[in-house]
Amino acid sequence: MYTILATAAMGLEALVAKEVRELGYECTVDNGRIIFQGDEKAIARANMWLRTADRIKVVVGEFKAFTFDELFEKTKALPWEQFLPENAEFPVQGKSVKSKLFSVSDCQAIVKKAIVSRLQQAYRRTTWLEENGPKFKIEVSLLKDKALLTIDASGVGLHKRGYRAGQGDAPLKETLAASLVLLSNWRPERPFLDPFCGSGTIAIEAAMIGQNIAPGFNRDFASEEWPWMSKELWEEVRLEADDKANYDQPILITGTDIDHRMIKIAKENALEAGFADLIHFEQRQVKDSKPHGDYGVIIGNPPYGERLGDKPEVQAMYRDLGQTFQEKFDTWSVYMLTSDEEFEECYGKPATKKRKLFNGFIKCDYYQYWGPRPPRV
Repeated sequence: MYTILATAAMGLEALVAKEVRELGYECTVDNGRIIFQGDEKAIARANMWLRTADRIKVVVGEFKAFTFDELFEKTKALPWEQFLPENAEFPVQGKSVKSKLFSVSDCQAIVKKAIVSRLQQAYRRTTWLEENGPKFKIEVSLLKDKALLTIDASGVGLHKRGYRAGQGDAPLKETLAASLVLLSNWRPERPFLDPFCGSGTIAIEAAMIGQNIAPGFNRDFASEEWPWMSKELWEEVRLEADDKANYDQPILITGTDIDHRMIKIAKENALEAGFADLIHFEQRQVKDSKPHGDYGVIIGNPPYGERLGDKPEVQAMYRDLGQTFQEKFDTWSVYMLTSDEEFEECYGKPATKKRKLFNGFIKCDYYQYWGPRPPRV
């Protein structure tokens, strides 16, 4: 059994924890990370299925370290040979916050030296180790004098699903897009609209959620190269993902944008993701939006007006937004992510609920306007 750590963007920890529990693992939640226990299959399944986590790491050890000698000896005492083969390539990166050992480069060098010393002893080598084998990216993270040593099991961040062939100037991370959908009350049997679709990320993530397609199904992970994570194990996890996908689930998803170039990119991305015939993209202004059905869900990431000169124009667009949705989409639920604190005033209605989120380093609110419940069939 391993201690596994899923990292999360600020504000999304509870959502990642919910996903971990849905996979069948009990977990604890800390700032920016969710911790749970599991075997090799749990590492693979977490990488394959977690839509809202940033990265999966395997914890090797955690301890207090006030001096470089202490950092060296306690790192060397950890069972690195259980994780790293004799020829492992193991770059070390680090960070330090509010700790006596504040020099990150020195901490990295000491951890590297300690691991080399441990592996030389374990593999009975007197010479320097050849790092020409599988890659194990190690991180030493110091927070308030507590060192946490982990190995990155994901490689490229989990937001890289593999379908994004192109993007706009301010792309939304796939993990955040999936979070916006999961935080809404959308179900695949209800119509869905993204009126600011850009490169199509929210619409594509909604389609993946609607058909229960694992977000990691079409990509590779660093831990696939580890000798103790067998190819048969990964094949089993991918077969499980394929079996659980509901490719026949009908969905009605529409994405619109004022920029015809973004519509072209969105269509290319949807084609890459396998949803070319399922998601309808069209060039359209928000005020020209029309509902396809009743009791649907609108999720959007509109322009924020971060630059001073853009704010009046953006707020005028918010007013059009509020008028259009309240007149034409009266049975629909509306969810909008923006950093503009005057959004409700411009929209013309207070939100049913707000949730603080971060789009990169921009602090935002997720404004939620809940529509009426659809009638029972």
